[in-house]
Amino acid sequence: MAEHATRAAQPAYPVGLRLSGRRVVVIGGGQVAQRRLPALIAAGADIVLVSPSATPSVEAMAEAGEIRWIKRAYADGDLADTWYALVATSDAEANNAASAEAERTRTWCVRSDDAGAATAWTPATGRSEGVTVAVLTSEVSGRDPRRSAALRDAIVEGLRDGTLAAPHHRTRTPGVALVGGGPGDPDLITVRGRRLLAEADVVIADRLGPRDLLDELPPHVEVIDAAKIPYGRYMAQEAINNALIEHAKAGKAVVRLKGGDPYVFGRGMEEAQALAEAGIACTVVPGISSSISVPGAAGIPVTHRGVAHEFTVVSGHVAPDDERSLVDWPSLAKLRGTLVVLMGVDKIGAIAQTLVAHGKAPDTPVALVQEGTTASQRRVDATLATVAETARAADVRPPAVIVIGDVVTVGTK
Repeated sequence: MAEHATRAAQPAYPVGLRLSGRRVVVIGGGQVAQRRLPALIAAGADIVLVSPSATPSVEAMAEAGEIRWIKRAYADGDLADTWYALVATSDAEANNAASAEAERTRTWCVRSDDAGAATAWTPATGRSEGVTVAVLTSEVSGRDPRRSAALRDAIVEGLRDGTLAAPHHRTRTPGVALVGGGPGDPDLITVRGRRLLAEADVVIADRLGPRDLLDELPPHVEVIDAAKIPYGRYMAQEAINNALIEHAKAGKAVVRLKGGDPYVFGRGMEEAQALAEAGIACTVVPGISSSISVPGAAGIPVTHRGVAHEFTVVSGHVAPDDERSLVDWPSLAKLRGTLVVLMGVDKIGAIAQTLVAHGKAPDTPVALVQEGTTASQRRVDATLATVAETARAADVRPPAVIVIGDVVTVGTK
């Protein structure tokens, strides 16, 4: 008893277990196992589950072949040749027996019911770009798992969004990240995109990117407005491509910050192809497209049960009667789902007229959402018959997302 008390009073020694290909036994298939198994699977462990029953999620892991499931209660000898054990049943007698076997076989053992009787503790862990953060309370008495989890979350979030900076001391490979900044609200950029921004030496930004994030960058970061790059003999896109290549070849970490998603009307592939031809490494970070996020922010679902089973996103920057248009407007007029038009404010009259001419009902609801997800967001409602005049009267300006279909009125009924 005295020996047990002495051990309990001493801090745990933190270590990272490399379990790839090594036998791990989990006893009990309940909620604790459900939470712990994914990390053990990700570690490549050879996992054996011993339990007469399991949650549906744990059953799915067994069916997928991620773990082996022995459908019975624990029996002495189950921990033979085991490197690590997790004991998590509601049967105290079985837990004690498994823990005793682990002690005899010198198997590191975690117990969900009695941390003091365990030989190992599970820290609150989180991961961010190859870094694992583990927070472990030092003593059994007064352990506070919620505080450990809160500390873990704060550290991981800081690493992800760049507020907790850890400079790279090894030589970085020059390259460019094409980052989708989302629809405008700085909180809607992905955590990976925000972290890459915090690590950038040069940021080449679009007008529609989340501008507020640029104010958070350190003073040494060079911010270039893509709309103001001197074009010279280059066309606009060629000038942007050239700037990306030049800065990357100078050894800089470059972020191309774009609104929405780089591959949704963002010319991201053109830039990726130019970088590939120049031998520059390119990382694409998807972003939240305004085609779904802006309607959602305005209370409009692009799909809704019994109303719309599809939605189509088209570019409206070329008028329907323009020979350069690649959009099959007559076919779109026959669809029953939602139509989302990007970059179409100045062409909405022609678009509405074309849709009606090919069979779309004139009273089809239309919503124009200007500067969606930002503090300046506003929504203007109309129909195909009235949208041209309504947009002019309300002075709707780009950027605006146009939603056409019955989903527009779902939230207002």
